[in-house]
Amino acid sequence: MAATTVVASPPAAAPVRCARHLVPTDLWDKQVGLLMRDHPYDSVMAARVLGQGYAYLLTAMNHRGEGLGLAPSKLVDIGVHTIILDTVAYAELCEKFNGGQFLHHVPEVDMKNDGSVIKTAHIVAADGWEVDLQLWTDAATCGPCHPGNDSH
Repeated sequence: MAATTVVASPPAAAPVRCARHLVPTDLWDKQVGLLMRDHPYDSVMAARVLGQGYAYLLTAMNHRGEGLGLAPSKLVDIGVHTIILDTVAYAELCEKFNGGQFLHHVPEVDMKNDGSVIKTAHIVAADGWEVDLQLWTDAATCGPCHPGNDSH
């Protein structure tokens, strides 16, 4: 299944940002490995999920306090959790991109099928990040991101 990328008209001079380019190789490889260990992903799918997790978190940090109602898809949320659970690396990410404040992610939020996920994907794209649209359109088609947790 080929990835579909969408970008919301950033200025012509601004290149699309790819989260992979800001994460040190050893950390990226470690987190891709964690995704492959914990989910039925090959390295390509794990990298896609991880990249979208970073793009979402960095967008959320950029818009902290704006009340935009940002919401990851279930697949993107798997990447978000992988990043957050790597606590030391996540603390460093927050230090660098969020003024040292942890961006709190509520793990028990009900996933809504109200358009907020696609709206978030457009905000991520508007911030200049590469958006893998297939990973953002799973809200109505993907099962729970955590086995046994039907509320998330």
